[in-house]
Amino acid sequence: MKVLMVCTEYPPMRGGVGRYTANLVQTLRSTGQGIEVDVICNEDGSGEFRGISPSNERNSDVLLKIVEESRPDIVHVQFEPGLYGLILDSRNPRASRTFIDPFYHRCKVPIVTTFHSAYTLREWMGQAMIVKREGRTGRLGIPARAAIKAWKHLVNYKAFHDINKEKLKLSYAGISFSKYMASRIGGGHLIYHGAEPAILPSVPKAKAREIFSLPKDKMIAVAIGFGTATKGWDILNKIDMPDGWMMVLNSSKGHFSKEQSVYDVEHTRNTSNSNDYNNNKKIIDLQRGFLKDEELSMLLYASDLVVLPYKITSGSGVMFDSLAHGLPFVASDLDFFKEFAEMGLGITAKRDPVSFAKAIHELGESYDKYSKSVDNFKGQLRWEVVSKQHIDIYSHAITKRKKAFL
Repeated sequence: MKVLMVCTEYPPMRGGVGRYTANLVQTLRSTGQGIEVDVICNEDGSGEFRGISPSNERNSDVLLKIVEESRPDIVHVQFEPGLYGLILDSRNPRASRTFIDPFYHRCKVPIVTTFHSAYTLREWMGQAMIVKREGRTGRLGIPARAAIKAWKHLVNYKAFHDINKEKLKLSYAGISFSKYMASRIGGGHLIYHGAEPAILPSVPKAKAREIFSLPKDKMIAVAIGFGTATKGWDILNKIDMPDGWMMVLNSSKGHFSKEQSVYDVEHTRNTSNSNDYNNNKKIIDLQRGFLKDEELSMLLYASDLVVLPYKITSGSGVMFDSLAHGLPFVASDLDFFKEFAEMGLGITAKRDPVSFAKAIHELGESYDKYSKSVDNFKGQLRWEVVSKQHIDIYSHAITKRKKAFL
């Protein structure tokens, strides 16, 4: 079986979609079932084919040419609309599109699509509130730009979902990471975002903390990822951590992200490389940038829970990584997180410092209960399990395609 994996973002580019795709590709290649996988990505990625970009209006032509050259049995698209060029038309929302829409209509090979974005109206409009505060118009231009962006998002809310639904309709199979996402898109298969520790066997918590010069006598809540408004980092330095708890931060920036950091960590910087620390300090910022998988595993082994104060999300690779390492979560009360909180894997709270502090305290009081639920769940995230589910879908799509031409 030959698979063409389509993902604009791909390592060494930084970003969760690319990292997920690389792990899936590596696992599929190592199954021993003769799965061949070629990757088409951006010029900055390390795929076998390159040439697609969020700004390339000819993405479809590039993809069709590569399909013709490589002759795959399956094309698997990791569909995050913005990675392929999302054009929102405020005058005629029906004309809103991406630069790979024609590819879906013209490709003669079965397409499988994994959806990475599906928003509620609340989250979709939340994106419109993120306006760059620079440029020729200066500060006086911010209200006008915000109003234009908000209007464009409001009239295109249905159009965005229609773009997803069209991809599902034209695919032989659709894949989502949660029931919530599948319901927003209108169907498809549920396959959880794969996640496994990069370091096995697990490292003792005390040893992992030594590596990061973290205290051994505190419970640690960790926040990892992009330190932006979208990810909700604006409230982290306002959380009054419960007694016995400390917040540890490590932020980075995505390859295509234009959003600036909103978190001022200057006064919380951990300037010591020893285990000596201020007993009154409740926040430590590691400032290590984008973490390699081994570093990420070590930091999660050093922690007790993950904090996810997101304003907007359709899914969270950080949450799945944390669950794979046995950590429960405290997250914003978004529908995606609520689904996993209902499974006993964490707690959701209103996105404000007081509510988050209360949720961290509550989870700490029943930590063993949540930890046990996470341990029972995390086996479903193993890449071996995830890759088998994908292979089953590929095989069914190929068979279905053959029957259609008999």
